[in-house]
Amino acid sequence: MTTNALLLARRLNAVPRGVATATPVFAARAENAQIWDVEGNRYIDFAAGIAVLNTGHRHPAVMRAVAEQSARFTHTAFQVMAYEPYVALAERINALVPIAGPAKTILFTTGAKALENAVKIARAATGRSGIIAFTGGFHGRTMMTMAMTGKVAPYKKAFGPLPGDVHHVPFPVASRGIAVADSLRALDFLFAADLEPERVAAIAIEPVQGEGGFHAALPELMTALRLLCDHHGIMLIVDEVQTGFARTGRMFASEHFQPVRPDLITMAKSLAGGFPLSGVVGRADVMDAAEPGGLGGTYAGNPVACAAALAVLDTIEAEGLCARAEAIGTRLTARLEKMRTRNDLVPITAPRGLGAMIAFDVVKDRSGNDPDPEVARAVVRRAMAEGLILLNCGTDGSGVRILAPLTADDAILDEGMDRLEAALAHAA
Repeated sequence: MTTNALLLARRLNAVPRGVATATPVFAARAENAQIWDVEGNRYIDFAAGIAVLNTGHRHPAVMRAVAEQSARFTHTAFQVMAYEPYVALAERINALVPIAGPAKTILFTTGAKALENAVKIARAATGRSGIIAFTGGFHGRTMMTMAMTGKVAPYKKAFGPLPGDVHHVPFPVASRGIAVADSLRALDFLFAADLEPERVAAIAIEPVQGEGGFHAALPELMTALRLLCDHHGIMLIVDEVQTGFARTGRMFASEHFQPVRPDLITMAKSLAGGFPLSGVVGRADVMDAAEPGGLGGTYAGNPVACAAALAVLDTIEAEGLCARAEAIGTRLTARLEKMRTRNDLVPITAPRGLGAMIAFDVVKDRSGNDPDPEVARAVVRRAMAEGLILLNCGTDGSGVRILAPLTADDAILDEGMDRLEAALAHAA
């Protein structure tokens, strides 16, 4: 019989330790918001493959679309012979994004590739090289996106030197004593000391920091960045890799900040319901700046993944998943607020986030914000023992994030929160 222990031993012998795995068990099958491991143990999935499964595991509409496309063909390379699903998906995305004027979309495979290419497009459109990002932000593990990521360990450790002309400013987080005014002042200092704004191609920001702890950008920051970019001819890149496709209660989190509109939006994760697909969408004039052949990839915009993505967009609309995300967020937040008042549970902060992108921090006492990352990791481990998959987050690992599929019903959500409560009690 195959066991988790046997597979773990094989994994340790065959796979390098550089790719970490959050749980010590191996999946055998999954359905919507549930996973069963190879030993038959059942888990409620509040990680959703790191926000990839907004439509749940194996949504029937997605699986039908994949089967139909697979029966026709699985690959040609879009650069060799194009196909309708790619064009149809680009048309759908162009019509949905909160970008001013005509838009165009190019497809890739991963979020990091989307960010890499957004930088290439911004540099081609502006003729400039400088990139500004934020502390705590996560943009990927490729060389450029590592440089843009605002956290050293584990993402940059031992991998330098990294590409130059990438600069960071503080991301506003009230619990860390950083206000919007501090971030804007840091931008002024950067422009005065190291980088003239006329050399900046783009400013990249997550509307809600993912790995950084689910801290949402404030509207006044987004407004100020838009004005600054307009004044200096800088592209505003909004990284929606984790926030896109109904997760925050809008199709894109950028919609929370209107009338602010990005020049470029990157997307991946839940775009194709578990199939590898990412994209960059932006103003048509900006997107056309790169020369033919300058953008692309062998597997970029795979036809099976495009078919899955079209089914995901249909499902979000048909099942009202933007409204469902709001309802899930309200339900989970109310439950967490009750847990926060209990003296028999691990102390936690008030929940935060947008829509169904919810997190809280584990702290050392109920009267302050002193983080306790060791206990936070213990809570996640205990949740796993209780049959609930969770992930830590935050620059120090003290955050616990909840990313339940938007297709999960209330009974599953409540069962998952019961298991979280048990984990908080056990670690107390």
